[in-house]
Amino acid sequence: MGYLPMELCRADENDHNAIVGLIEAAAEWLRDTKDTTQWMRPWHSEEDRRNRIRRDLTAGKTWLLRDNGIAVATITADPEDHPAWPAEWQREPTVYVRRLVVRRDYAGRGLGAALLDWAGLIARREAGAQWIRVDVWSTNKELHAYYERQGFTACGMSANPDYPSGALFQKSTRQLQE
Repeated sequence: MGYLPMELCRADENDHNAIVGLIEAAAEWLRDTKDTTQWMRPWHSEEDRRNRIRRDLTAGKTWLLRDNGIAVATITADPEDHPAWPAEWQREPTVYVRRLVVRRDYAGRGLGAALLDWAGLIARREAGAQWIRVDVWSTNKELHAYYERQGFTACGMSANPDYPSGALFQKSTRQLQE
């Protein structure tokens, strides 16, 4: 049997369960190993989460990284504004990244960092994006540190105090190498 390399492809509605599976496995790992409530309960509800994922799949904003056909990571990259960010920040061309998840048995290989940079490069090339922006689980300080190690800068908190991913981070796309 020959080796099939990892392949990044646009996800579609048939990939919904694979994406939910990645999120739920990450939530379980976070619950068992980290001091965070991240993804333990879908925000606002399970139905809301399913609808958000489906909307992004239908719009072509979600991607899956597969290894030999198995989903090992996902990222959603959206050039449209994001309600967590202040309106005055949304005037600059930007890509907003959501649902970046890497399977735990693939952690430590730099896949998350590579997907972030890939999303920024594509957005810079296709839409002139100046920034990669993420909203991060407010209480997951280890995740904040991860984004800072990837070259992101903390930009404050979302104005919505109920939004669980209210910690805002951005990285200039000028930092990215083709």
